[in-house]
Amino acid sequence: MDKKQKKRLYWQIPFLLLLIAGTVWVIKNQQDTPYHTDEGFIFGTNYKITYQYADDLKPEIEKQLMLVDSALSMFNEQSTISHVNRNEVYQPNDMFTEVVTKALAISKETGGAFDITVAPLVNAWGFGFKNGEMPTEAAVDSIRKFIGYKKIEMNDGIVRKSDPRIMLDCSAIAKGYGCDVIAAYLEKKGITNYMVMIGGEVVTKGINPTRLPWRIGVTKPDDDTLGIKQETQTVLNVTDKAMATSGNYRNFYYKGGKKYAHTIDPATGHPVQHSLLSATVLAKDCATADAYATSFMVMGIDRAKQLLEQHNELMAYFIFTDEKGELAVWFSPTLQDKIEE
Repeated sequence: MDKKQKKRLYWQIPFLLLLIAGTVWVIKNQQDTPYHTDEGFIFGTNYKITYQYADDLKPEIEKQLMLVDSALSMFNEQSTISHVNRNEVYQPNDMFTEVVTKALAISKETGGAFDITVAPLVNAWGFGFKNGEMPTEAAVDSIRKFIGYKKIEMNDGIVRKSDPRIMLDCSAIAKGYGCDVIAAYLEKKGITNYMVMIGGEVVTKGINPTRLPWRIGVTKPDDDTLGIKQETQTVLNVTDKAMATSGNYRNFYYKGGKKYAHTIDPATGHPVQHSLLSATVLAKDCATADAYATSFMVMGIDRAKQLLEQHNELMAYFIFTDEKGELAVWFSPTLQDKIEE
């Protein structure tokens, strides 16, 4: 070894030792940092957020959730969406604008299967705000005249309706968007290990408190309106992904011996009647996963499969009833490696 090589080595050894020491310090510091779990109620459902950080961030997290509520909640009379539904002048809101813009894009992509103007039909069939008599065909046809995403436009944050009776309802995308907002907040805090869950919508990153990838169960469809049984159909590894599930096995009622589910097809004005019971979608962001999960429940399994062929960025897990009336599953080929049970 010549003098130059020895000199270079003398400089490299301290650098390597420093690098090793730094790596050990980072790993130990990360292992010593506690995980926090914050729980509460928002958007008409429960939330659970687990993250690794030195401090408990619940007050800040709830502040972020309330910002989403003030933009998108139909139950908040002062929210942006409530002002829109009352045809009042309002100040454009970035969150509201972002969600409605995304919703309109997905509505177009799904041929109207996803539609944030469908709320009056949902209410007419006994879901949402009202619980009354089953609507007549004439009543459904009358409501359908002011239903349709093409009847609204968004310009500079202002919604323009072709009919003042149009009502916007972002409930099929708001929970997913709320997950995205909290995930973005945690990212800004430098947090790399977390799970954000609002209702059935989830965003994860990194590892869980047991130092393993995040695993989320997909509930087996069952006519259990109280959600007591909660039997797991399968378990998915969803680390660094967003996941949303939509199904007709919780929110439904029977009338005249017939089952009416809460998913309304905007094209017909009636509750969907097909074999698809549950649609779970994995995507880069939860708002997208949330909206497509709802869309697939409207479309049914065959149309949903066709749309998935055009969207390689989406993965789906469907639970449906086969020709014998038994539970069956179908999932995207790219989802195979994420199925753990």
